[in-house]
Amino acid sequence: MSGHTVEEIRSEMRRYWVVGTALFLLTVITVAVSYLDVSQGVAIAIALVIACLKGGLVAAVFMHLISEKQAIYSLLLLTVLFFIVLMLGPMGGRLGSTALG
Repeated sequence: MSGHTVEEIRSEMRRYWVVGTALFLLTVITVAVSYLDVSQGVAIAIALVIACLKGGLVAAVFMHLISEKQAIYSLLLLTVLFFIVLMLGPMGGRLGSTALG
């Protein structure tokens, strides 16, 4: 046996059900966004924000990163910042050229 009490297991199961429900609802919201009358860029941005939330929930709860040490969070933050720089780099050049012309 792993030494967990019944109450600890129930608590973990509750957490998994809550996160699973949240993931389901976020998926429904993602589909609903596709039916909104907004520009394609805005729809993609909203979908990406929702996808990041879903990915964060999965990483935090199902991969147990929520209980890891500060170093893990620092590496995760560095990865997110690097991703943002990579995404905004090409967009910055495009936005600058349209503002000038």
